[in-house]
Amino acid sequence: MRVAVAGGTGLVGKMVVRGLEQAGHHAVVLSRANGVDLTTGQGLVERLHGCDAIIDVTNQNTINKKAAVEFFGAVTSHLLEAGVQAGVGHIVTLSIVGVDEVDLGYYFGKRKQEELVSKGPLPWTILRATQFHEFPEPLLDGRSPVVVVPKMLSRPVAAADVAAELVKLVAQPAGGYVRPIAGPEELRMSDMAKRTARARGTHKLVLPVRLPGRVGKAMIGGALLPQGPFTKATRTFAEHIAELDVHRGATR
Repeated sequence: MRVAVAGGTGLVGKMVVRGLEQAGHHAVVLSRANGVDLTTGQGLVERLHGCDAIIDVTNQNTINKKAAVEFFGAVTSHLLEAGVQAGVGHIVTLSIVGVDEVDLGYYFGKRKQEELVSKGPLPWTILRATQFHEFPEPLLDGRSPVVVVPKMLSRPVAAADVAAELVKLVAQPAGGYVRPIAGPEELRMSDMAKRTARARGTHKLVLPVRLPGRVGKAMIGGALLPQGPFTKATRTFAEHIAELDVHRGATR
């Protein structure tokens, strides 16, 4: 198969590209470096010609509702329209477990994405995933000695396991909403951040903060956990931390 990967230069995207190639598929990365602007649609139809499917793992780092809705609305609309013109037969989109239960600004953008895909012109599959093992790492990258982490309960999953599931799904018929994927254990995000900080050798203070109102209550109460059957990934957070320790030791 020839599979286009939107967001193919990001964390999960790179893993998807590698997984596609290992499975014998041809990955086509949709990026500005390849003449494609997903926010405007420029160069998209041409890049999609000959592709059998699209895997969309695009991301926008924002907590602003308007910015998130505009980004995911534009990118998804362009992917669907160009996909039809190019004769693409399937779109597989990565989303988030609990996205319709928690009213975060970013999640409104993901809801818009899901709405467009599920009501759109292409056969579709949507895979929802819990927070990645890597979720705390960008929070620790700032210069402040204090790292504010939202109080939330999650069942974190390895990004590599999510990428592998997307590669598997793209080779199957469109399945609509498929079983979500989550990790093997429930963890508090603040604990994950503290363990990540220790593994990275940083002495920053991790400060757990409950978000106000219904959002905070939902995040603490398990709204971001799968509510029914789900695909249980096997890689644990402890294994992820061990890898961080090994990497730190190798770079000393």
